[in-house]
Amino acid sequence: MCTLPLVRLIQRARLALAPAAPALLAAAVVLPGCAVGPDFSRPPLPRVDSYVRADGATTFEAAGAAQTLRPGVPVRNDWWTQFGCKEIDSAVDDALTGNATLAQAEASLQRADHQLRAGAGIFYPQVAAGAGASRQRYAPLHLGSEATPYLFNLFTLSASVSYAIDLWGGNRRLVEQLAAQRDAQRYALEAAYLTIASNVVNTMIARAAWHDEIDATREMIELVREQVRISRERAIAGTAAYAAVLTLENEQATLEASLPVLQQKLAQAADLLATLTGALPAQWSAPAFSLQDVALPADLPQTVPSELVRQRPDVLQAEALLHAASAGVGVATAAMLPNITLSAGGGLAGTSVATLGARAGQSWDLAADATAPLFQGGTLWYGRKAAQDAYDASRAQYRQTVLGAFAQVADVLYALEYDAGALDAQTRALVAAREALRLLRADYRAGTVDYLQILVADGQLHQAQIAWLEADAQRLQDTVALYAALGGGWHDAEQAPGGISSLDSNQGLKTVRSDDGQRAPGIAG
Repeated sequence: MCTLPLVRLIQRARLALAPAAPALLAAAVVLPGCAVGPDFSRPPLPRVDSYVRADGATTFEAAGAAQTLRPGVPVRNDWWTQFGCKEIDSAVDDALTGNATLAQAEASLQRADHQLRAGAGIFYPQVAAGAGASRQRYAPLHLGSEATPYLFNLFTLSASVSYAIDLWGGNRRLVEQLAAQRDAQRYALEAAYLTIASNVVNTMIARAAWHDEIDATREMIELVREQVRISRERAIAGTAAYAAVLTLENEQATLEASLPVLQQKLAQAADLLATLTGALPAQWSAPAFSLQDVALPADLPQTVPSELVRQRPDVLQAEALLHAASAGVGVATAAMLPNITLSAGGGLAGTSVATLGARAGQSWDLAADATAPLFQGGTLWYGRKAAQDAYDASRAQYRQTVLGAFAQVADVLYALEYDAGALDAQTRALVAAREALRLLRADYRAGTVDYLQILVADGQLHQAQIAWLEADAQRLQDTVALYAALGGGWHDAEQAPGGISSLDSNQGLKTVRSDDGQRAPGIAG
């Protein structure tokens, strides 16, 4: 049996399709169509001059450290480095490189990008080729002939091309929707970065404060234990009532009971950090450091309120989803209108491979199909209504996201102001307790007071130190919340989301959650 090279067979198939090629090319160029549905435009910037109703303070001073909101200070991408703590920097780096949620978000972004590229293939002609070989028995009796049936082989080689004219822009709206969904996933990834970084910094600050509180509590327990010993000796000597011993023992037991609670919080915070960094609790060791190792950022960014919607990734994500819903209306609208598809096909057939090129076996067809939905039981009509409802819901969700963003910034600004006031009061209490202890020690050396009063004053000083630590940590955590509320250094790239050509946001101090569902602890929580 004689065979022809495969290249020659393909060339003959191309010759069969040759009459159809010019018509398809002309249709693709001359009939670009229009895009039905609304053209998306970015929501206007809110016209507001401040985050709070009245002009709030711009400088927050307490404990000898002041924070000032300055218009020229940018929100850096690595905003956590402003705390000047190498342990925090290292923990954030570990989280941003090993967090499983970030890996999932990055994979979701890649999937959305590939879906966009796959959807863009709808703009190109669809070409297919086929080949077949069969052995058949032909019975002439089916045509009323008494001839003898006979057997034969049939070899076929075919090719086809089709092109759907995007007359109403439905395909372009579909690709526009996929591009907006890709953008939404990109902003979701940025929001995940911001949330995880905020959780790590908050947790590290909380661990430092709890570590210092544990040290202060242990010192207080030793002071109370010494008071119990002295009071018991006095009770035995008959110079003091035994009730005083029981009161001090109760205070000692209360302090000892608070110590395991603090240690549990410390251990749980370490487990949370391990999870955020993508490690098992037994495989990751949280660094131990003091709250004194954390610097308070002095210059804070004071952004223009109207530009907040261009900085926060959650707002930008809501905008991208609004864009996708807008494009969805166009897709549903185009589905209600007639469609035109051009197609062409050609083939070669023969009883052997050698006869595939024979003229008798050549065939081709050229077609233009127009289809229009006439009655679908309301499916298309109400499908468009549903797309419009989805757009209205996305618009309301965008507005709610913007309102929540502005409210969060306002809450943080108030918190920074009140934190400074609380820390200032705690500082005065600490200074008073320290001075009282100094005077009592002087009186003790003069012989006017006994040692028990010094122990009591020393215990009050340690209590003031613990309260000061909590107020200081709260101020640091609210500073973290400000960076998160302002978008954490993320700025929208220059682009026009309204074009067709481009292929729960709560992050406050005690409600910040990573995408892992983990909660960043507040120091007072």
